[in-house]
Amino acid sequence: MNAPPRIVTVGETFSATLTLSADSVKSFATLVNDLNPLHHDDAYAAQSRFGGLIASGTQPTAHFMALLATHFSTYAQPLGLEFDIKLKKAAHAGDTLVMTWRVRDAHWKPSLNGDLAHLDGTVKNQRGEVAVVGASTILVMPKPDAPAHAEAGNGSSAP
Repeated sequence: MNAPPRIVTVGETFSATLTLSADSVKSFATLVNDLNPLHHDDAYAAQSRFGGLIASGTQPTAHFMALLATHFSTYAQPLGLEFDIKLKKAAHAGDTLVMTWRVRDAHWKPSLNGDLAHLDGTVKNQRGEVAVVGASTILVMPKPDAPAHAEAGNGSSAP
């Protein structure tokens, strides 16, 4: 019996880094119409419990989610289906965030012509503190010009 096609490797892990300058915090919040003064007003934010500007929650989560598409589109055609995001700690202007995703499991879905992949991820600041945790389900299809990778064996993917 042939193994099902496989695009995603279970256990695959990938990361990216995002540095939050004060200008990027203000610009991003403006772009998404988040007018909370914690993202725009230095004096106001300095007097808050955060002690300074913090990023809109949409900023680290947008980059975190986009990392999936950026990574998988290098060799496949990804489509985000579901995201569960929890904001655990404010991301401050000046923080450097490391965003990491890991493929927890995946299985071939013939009707969709792709792997349904389930991933878990974290965003940590430069102190190792968890700012965001997430889980996602994405569909990863072969690129139109490339056939799906078929692996020999029992259908499980090698790490």
